[in-house]
Amino acid sequence: MSYSTAQQILRDTFGYSSFRGAQQAIVEHVVNGGDALVLMPTGGGKSLCYQIPAMLREGVGIVVSPLIALMQDQVDALKQLGVPAAFLNSSLEAEEAREVSRRLMRGELKLLYVAPERLMTEGFLNQVEHLQQENRIALFAIDEAHCVSQWGHDFRPEYRALTVLHERFPGVPRIALTATADAPTRREIVERLALDRANQFVSSFDRPNIRYRVTLKDNVRKQLQSFLETEHPNDAGIVYCLSRKKVEETAAWLKEQGWDALPYHAGLDASTRSANQKRFLREEGIIMVATVAFGMGIDKPNVRFVAHLDLPKSMEGYYQETGRAGRDGLPANAWMAYGLGDVVSMRQMLLSGDAPDERKRVELQKLDALLGFCESTACRHQSLLRYFGEEHPGDCGECDNCLTPVDTWDATKAAQMALSCVYRTGQRFGVVHLIDVLLGKPTPKVDQFNHQQLSTFGIGKDLAQTQWSSVYRQLVAAGFINVDMEGYGGLKLAEAARPVLRGEQEIWLRRDAEPAKRKTSKAERGSRLREAFAGANEDPLWQALKAKRTELAREQGVPPYVIFHDTTLLEILNRKPQTLDEMAQVSGIGQAKLAKYGDAFLQVVEDVANGV
Repeated sequence: MSYSTAQQILRDTFGYSSFRGAQQAIVEHVVNGGDALVLMPTGGGKSLCYQIPAMLREGVGIVVSPLIALMQDQVDALKQLGVPAAFLNSSLEAEEAREVSRRLMRGELKLLYVAPERLMTEGFLNQVEHLQQENRIALFAIDEAHCVSQWGHDFRPEYRALTVLHERFPGVPRIALTATADAPTRREIVERLALDRANQFVSSFDRPNIRYRVTLKDNVRKQLQSFLETEHPNDAGIVYCLSRKKVEETAAWLKEQGWDALPYHAGLDASTRSANQKRFLREEGIIMVATVAFGMGIDKPNVRFVAHLDLPKSMEGYYQETGRAGRDGLPANAWMAYGLGDVVSMRQMLLSGDAPDERKRVELQKLDALLGFCESTACRHQSLLRYFGEEHPGDCGECDNCLTPVDTWDATKAAQMALSCVYRTGQRFGVVHLIDVLLGKPTPKVDQFNHQQLSTFGIGKDLAQTQWSSVYRQLVAAGFINVDMEGYGGLKLAEAARPVLRGEQEIWLRRDAEPAKRKTSKAERGSRLREAFAGANEDPLWQALKAKRTELAREQGVPPYVIFHDTTLLEILNRKPQTLDEMAQVSGIGQAKLAKYGDAFLQVVEDVANGV
């Protein structure tokens, strides 16, 4: 391939001067006909990895996407860039769908987004077969590929049938993409989609622009209101709740307090859900109060915060839900309040479900990992990345634990007891059994394995059961103990446990504190980027640029960010371009958008400068 061609498309069409991270290698690999599995965080630029190859290769790129809203957004954005694109899903009337099919067969499209259910129809597959006979299929892109995994929280059975792409069209390159996948999920994606020969491109999962904060519940509505008033008085955001009832009640309460809040959950009728989602995408400053039914595929880049009023089900869920904030790379907050009641209700929900015992066991382990994260004293970015098998170079300086170190206690002796108990019992038992041994409880299971004869039996009576639970969860979160996710949930010592057991390393763990006594730090001093972005909100030019963007978006019936992202507006604010040539240097402004909007935004800069 001529790589300058890809570079030219990146600059002229998408308005970016250079590729980020692994994008260049992925584009080159797929353009040359290779299969790829791409693991890249939300906001990392996954879509360019298949859009540019589709534009460079002969024929049309077919993108499998699970959500209607995402397809609409992507197609709207591509049309703004002058790229011929369309989608096929249940939202189209019959005649509209037929017209899209006609355009497909006439070779008028470079990208077609299609729902997996539509893709699997024999009629559509026959169309694809006809195009492939004429060498007119550029590639297949499978977005949100984790939907194929039975262990994933977004499992979609119809994704399992996508192996048909490999079976019927072996010569067409496939690229599967996801923003989150732990090792077992990654293996399942490879197996289920027959991607064993695909190159894997795994980017860092760190989201350095997100500030993670976890707090104990203490009048959670008052805490949420304080968080919103202090940091997000005019911002778009998502508030996640566990139950539909709590979603309704929280949205109503926020509305009473003067916030523009909307509810979203699976129990609402389809038209209400669609209308609320449309408002969230197309208006500024809307707060969506939702269950996890809302979120996957939401492409709104300027969501400035995600708040959890209840615990998510897992670290994967937490990562993906918080990842909906700050997709544009600008500062964002992930704020979560949790309490013992959350733990109890979440466990009850998992145990009372219809899932097989094996599935319940895995989900309980995932919940424990999340609790360990909540209680950890370590850098939140470090803890989160470690869960996904990635190391973080150092303290982030951007989470609650780094900005306001928590009260801790010397748990070295307790940690040695806990680790010794794991070792003495054979590294195959779960937390409940280990705590029974430490507390000297003669339970049937302890008796069955003769564990009352161990040196660790009864040595931990100075701590309560809840304290031992916290010790184990924190040791798991800190990487001293691994959970056997593929076996029977037993705890195993990690290599990091050796120096602790030898007495060569101290262990300090988080001490539970009364929420009211917790210090609210200089957290809000933030980084330079945070300060710069916060300052922009007070600038008249920033307000005028956003107003012009909203006006243009309403005229065209598209979300404001389809016109320009906040990052592009921020660069216009800082550069204050005077000419179209200067405007063309702003990141995110390609030739099509420069022709459409350049003069309008130059006029805004000039008017504000002249005090108009």
